[in-house]
Amino acid sequence: MPFRRSKLNHRHRDGHVLVWEQNKLQDKKKGWATTRYFVTFMLFLGMANAYVMRTNMSVAIVAMVNHTAIQKGEEILDDECGDRELEVDNGEDGEFAWSSSLQGYILSSFFYGYVITQIPFGILAKKYGALRFLGWGMLINSVFAFLVPVAAREGGVYGLCAVRFIQGLGEGPIVPCTHALLAKWIPPNERSRMGAAVYAGAQFGTIISMPLSGLLAEYGFSGGWPSIFYVFGVVGTIWSIAFLFLVFEDPSVHPRIDEREKRYINDSLWGTDVIKSPPIPFKSIMKSLPFYAILLAHMGHNYGYETLMTELPTYMKQVLRFSLKSNGLLSSLPYLAMWLFSMFISVVADWMISSKRFSLTATRKIINSIGQYGPGLALIAASYTGCDRALTLAILTIGVGFNGGIYSGFKINHLDLTPRFAGFLMAITNCLANLAGLLAPIAAGNLINNKPTMGQWQIVFFIAALVYIVCGTFYNVFGSGERQFWDNPENDEHKPSLGGNENNGMTPARLSNGNGAPLAITASESRQ
Repeated sequence: MPFRRSKLNHRHRDGHVLVWEQNKLQDKKKGWATTRYFVTFMLFLGMANAYVMRTNMSVAIVAMVNHTAIQKGEEILDDECGDRELEVDNGEDGEFAWSSSLQGYILSSFFYGYVITQIPFGILAKKYGALRFLGWGMLINSVFAFLVPVAAREGGVYGLCAVRFIQGLGEGPIVPCTHALLAKWIPPNERSRMGAAVYAGAQFGTIISMPLSGLLAEYGFSGGWPSIFYVFGVVGTIWSIAFLFLVFEDPSVHPRIDEREKRYINDSLWGTDVIKSPPIPFKSIMKSLPFYAILLAHMGHNYGYETLMTELPTYMKQVLRFSLKSNGLLSSLPYLAMWLFSMFISVVADWMISSKRFSLTATRKIINSIGQYGPGLALIAASYTGCDRALTLAILTIGVGFNGGIYSGFKINHLDLTPRFAGFLMAITNCLANLAGLLAPIAAGNLINNKPTMGQWQIVFFIAALVYIVCGTFYNVFGSGERQFWDNPENDEHKPSLGGNENNGMTPARLSNGNGAPLAITASESRQ
């Protein structure tokens, strides 16, 4: 059937309207009243809640444990910076005599539940929709938070691990389902800043959780530490119920969205008002180099990030004789820097695309290079700071801050390759990346091996920097911002032309495999 072409050649590419042409398609309804901005805000709050639930146990367990009742071995410290004072504050003794190994099992029990649900929820979200899995999963996570104090006091370590494992299962859908919803709600020219805004909730949640959990542990009700789980459980429950009632799967099923906004979103994403959902092309995904570029970038990020956030503070304690955790403000600085930088660089990324100065592929690679090469260089620099605590902390903050570039780099790139299967791709990469993150403390532990010298720590930092740089380079070589042929855009059902014009002999746009892509509608059609 005939449909109208743009007056500009190559206005459409890879099955959706070019991002710089979408400025002409902008819906008239602007400001915070637009539905997609509300969805973004709710997903931001959901990500913040998820990271609050994930990190609050690490603060609470300090108040839960009776430190004087635990037989401790002498911690080995390096004497190269022996003139520095090591400040250690274990706080008030709690009610549980849990050894360090038992505390490790408790803290990791949440992680195991979280990891094993990534890929299953990615597949289920594609088949049945992402919203219910995300909303109900976070509700389960929040409700079981109320059971943490009871499980710890009545069930001991096993009972507490079981509850935390179930909480991890409930949080499993957060990343793949969030990605799937972003793919349905956010036009390509807004992905960088909207995606960064949503995932910045992780840093925001951590910034809120760490100091507030400390205050609740010391001054809270019901014995202090239980109030951490009660307060955040209430907040999470309220968010989950609000999310399930106020947010909808996609613009087409939203009963209150402005018709012009709905049409703008669907047209810019699919080039059509009719959205089809073909089966997941497993074989094509497994053969896709751009997919492996995202996977390696994600795995390299998690390994390097764990080194920055976990091992560098340990280095500061063992070698520099300075406990970063003894100061709540300083410990939140790296997270704050990453949050602020991710918001700034996302605006830059969208400007790069919309200004037509850079292609989508070039933008993703440039911004991602900042997000991965920056922290890699910071790790190398940190290994040469000697006994300068202030300089080491500054490098930690700057390195983690640069890490915010990944949200406008590989982290949102799934949506570029495949709007239909972005949630499933994120489930795969997030699952394997979290497993890669486990290798960081294991590698560091084996390399240090009770010899925490500057030389040994330098090896740890160099390995993490190498992982960052190699994975970032692989992404730069094989990454892509083009919508892939296996996303099936050629199967979209296009609406008839409103203007009745013929094709005027223009050549169809091409997909990443060279096949013809469906044609995009004109700006005038999107406003009718």
